[in-house]
Amino acid sequence: MRILGIDPGLQTTGFGVIDAHGQHLRYVASGTIRTTAAQRGDVPGRLKILFDGIAQITREYQPDQACVEIVFVNVNPQSTLLLGQARGACVTALVAQGLPVAEYTALQMKKSITGHGRAAKSQIQEMARRLLQLPGLPGTDAADALGLAITHAHAQRTRQALEKTATLQRRQHAMYKAGRNY
Repeated sequence: MRILGIDPGLQTTGFGVIDAHGQHLRYVASGTIRTTAAQRGDVPGRLKILFDGIAQITREYQPDQACVEIVFVNVNPQSTLLLGQARGACVTALVAQGLPVAEYTALQMKKSITGHGRAAKSQIQEMARRLLQLPGLPGTDAADALGLAITHAHAQRTRQALEKTATLQRRQHAMYKAGRNY
């Protein structure tokens, strides 16, 4: 299974592509999409660069599945809104290419990769290098994206094992019912 991980950002979006065969992970590609070609205040132009970049990556590497980091509220609400728009452009590009999209928090990714949720960027870079047997450290944004792809590979193995033993069903209390979410 080929997995594309995306670490969204309005200025720099990281991507990482891995192949997962059971417990074996193989590095395929990683890098960043930079929107600095568009003017700083041109948010629609930057979102188009992200959309087009993600579409190009999916066409080039042909992933089977994708995963994106979930964005949480930062101290600055304006930055959070802009980051949410960047994330939306990435998810839309993935869905437009027909990919199923999973979502993980930074905490989930850090725990999966390093063993604890407060890992520094340098620790994520080092673990991505070790797990994928890379000759050098990937960039911070690319390392986060590779970490998301690795997290998804681990989660998929667990999900497949559970599906073999029991039928997974949605729980009624987690769904919308009568216009309320409870």
